[in-house]
Amino acid sequence: MTFKTDIKTFAALGTGVIGSGWIARALANGLDVIAWDPAPNAEANLVERIKKCWPALVANGLKPGASPTRLRFVATVEECVKDADFIQESAPETLSLKIDLHAKISAAAKPDVIIGSSTSGLLPSEFYAKAVNPERCLVGHPFNPVYLLPLVEVVGGEKTSAEAKEAAISIYKNLGMKPLHVRKEVPGFIADRLLEAQWRESLHLINEGVATTGEIDDAIRYGAGIRWSFMGSFLIYTLAGGDAGMRHFMSQFGPALKLPWTKLVAPELTDALVDEIVDGTKVQLGKHSIADMERYRDDCLMAVQAAVRATKIKHGISLDA
Repeated sequence: MTFKTDIKTFAALGTGVIGSGWIARALANGLDVIAWDPAPNAEANLVERIKKCWPALVANGLKPGASPTRLRFVATVEECVKDADFIQESAPETLSLKIDLHAKISAAAKPDVIIGSSTSGLLPSEFYAKAVNPERCLVGHPFNPVYLLPLVEVVGGEKTSAEAKEAAISIYKNLGMKPLHVRKEVPGFIADRLLEAQWRESLHLINEGVATTGEIDDAIRYGAGIRWSFMGSFLIYTLAGGDAGMRHFMSQFGPALKLPWTKLVAPELTDALVDEIVDGTKVQLGKHSIADMERYRDDCLMAVQAAVRATKIKHGISLDA
């Protein structure tokens, strides 16, 4: 089947932090957006979230026709998806809920429309079990804030067709994103598995009194985090091997992997550990509100991405690299 890739109407089901991020990105790309969410005050909360992030989108550059006024909130799943050219679900991470929701979405949607889910770990073969035309159903897992961060992991299920994955990748690219095709259907996909390993180590360091939350964050943001904004671990370690590259790095530092530095099993989340983490992050926030820090984060993300783009152009490196 040929799937629709030239989209004009974007349907969004679920309007929390992730769902509203998708909506903001779609609006910034000049699309009409139809949204649905059964939560109390969902429409008012969505409008407020769009209002908060719109200045960042304006600064980042809008597509022709982009406007928050192109958002329409509806009362039912069926009304949300029946005229959509693309569908993105961002409901809570509950398998039974997603199974029922996707049965309704797929029954009401046009058959040539791709249906994506923002799930961060549930497997598409499981929650698309009752979907109509499951060959067009897949995962499109984004990262917060969705309206600025470009990565989206594209994961197909057992019944997802290659054509559907190609169509989804094309759609996400047209939304200004960097689609990453996850080759196998695995829990946690790629990025969250990496983040989970780092998060577990951080919890151990706090639990054992090695460092505070702020000190651990400093270790990331003043060290590897700066490098990670433009170069991943494998290329970083290739350079660390000098002119001999990765083979020399592996021979020199590979044996250290057998040393008991890390603990991949998570520590028990005792009340004391949770309290220590919460208290540490309160110190990090200081007098600033969450909204203050969201604006700071967005400005930093735009500045870093702009600097990386400019430096790629200077060195003749493809902007897609």
